[in-house]
Amino acid sequence: MSILPFDNRDGFIWYNGKLVPWREATTHVLTHGLHYGSSVFEGERAYGGTIFKSQEHSERLHRSAEMLGFAIPFTVEQLNAAKMEVLKANGLSDAYLRPVAWRGSEMMAISAQKNTIHVAIAAWHWPSMFNTEIKQKGIRLCWAKYKRPSPETEPVHSKAAGLYMICTISKHAAEAEGYQDALMLDYRGYLAEATGANLFLVMNGELHTPKADCFLDGITRRTVMGLARDAGITVVERHIMPDELANVQEVFLTGTAAEITPVGEISGQIFTPGAVTHRLLEAYTKATHGNVAATEKSA
Repeated sequence: MSILPFDNRDGFIWYNGKLVPWREATTHVLTHGLHYGSSVFEGERAYGGTIFKSQEHSERLHRSAEMLGFAIPFTVEQLNAAKMEVLKANGLSDAYLRPVAWRGSEMMAISAQKNTIHVAIAAWHWPSMFNTEIKQKGIRLCWAKYKRPSPETEPVHSKAAGLYMICTISKHAAEAEGYQDALMLDYRGYLAEATGANLFLVMNGELHTPKADCFLDGITRRTVMGLARDAGITVVERHIMPDELANVQEVFLTGTAAEITPVGEISGQIFTPGAVTHRLLEAYTKATHGNVAATEKSA
């Protein structure tokens, strides 16, 4: 099955305040965002025509830009409206959305304070990252070579493009070894996250997750923590050492793209998706598809 390249598709992309044909949504090769990583983005999903946590994602895009020293030239409300406009223009109901903002090309040096800030929003159909068979067994993870950096070295709480460089390297290496993803430690040696998703561990019926003090505190992460508490499951945020995996019964990842993805192996250590994982999977599906059910019921 061939996949269309992302620069050669039909449809429309919202670019600096207006819809433009997909293939015309381009930028110059000498853009600051490409050369110096001055770019921030979001990953979002729409279910049944409603974007899940749209407001929170737009607000985080603004915060991410502020951490990189620039301001998004569109309000949160304008971004929310633009995302819906993109869905409608492309005839999408269930979709993945990618808002992105970056410094332009007026200055090409480390200092680029007068560069125009550009914003674009694209959307496309993207089903679950893994097929049903893989998700039932759980995906396989290995250990990543690189660690999540200290907050003293990078703006670690920004969803900045440059922070994903070591994630791409790590995921490529994992896939080359037959794994689906890699698990990263933080700069202190604690468990951190996968290359693009947060980590959860089930230990004696409790849900444990690494403290997000040097990596992105995911919106899906917070959503799942809330769902777990609503279900009466104890949630513990703390620093977790790798050797504690010996006491773990279930493992799963969370993220907008990953949604809730069970983990079946971490470098030879086997886990079985169990009752807590399945319970939260069901709760998350209800939370994200609630608007779909309501629409069908009223139809």
